[in-house]
Amino acid sequence: MDDTKPAQAPRKPLSPAAERALAEAQARRAAIDARAAEIRRAREIDGRGGLEPVRYDDWEVKGLATDF
Repeated sequence: MDDTKPAQAPRKPLSPAAERALAEAQARRAAIDARAAEIRRAREIDGRGGLEPVRYDDWEVKGLATDF
């Protein structure tokens, strides 16, 4: 068998607006992840237990998501 990967086609250059949008999305993801890490470090008193809704501010109970 040949273990070489097929060559990828060259990508078209992105417009400045597309580059800005990608940078903004990356910044939003970094802010969400930073907030999630901050919440994970905080100690909760009398919480519900289990995983916390840290990434998208959604609670999930028995497979149903509730957005506050």
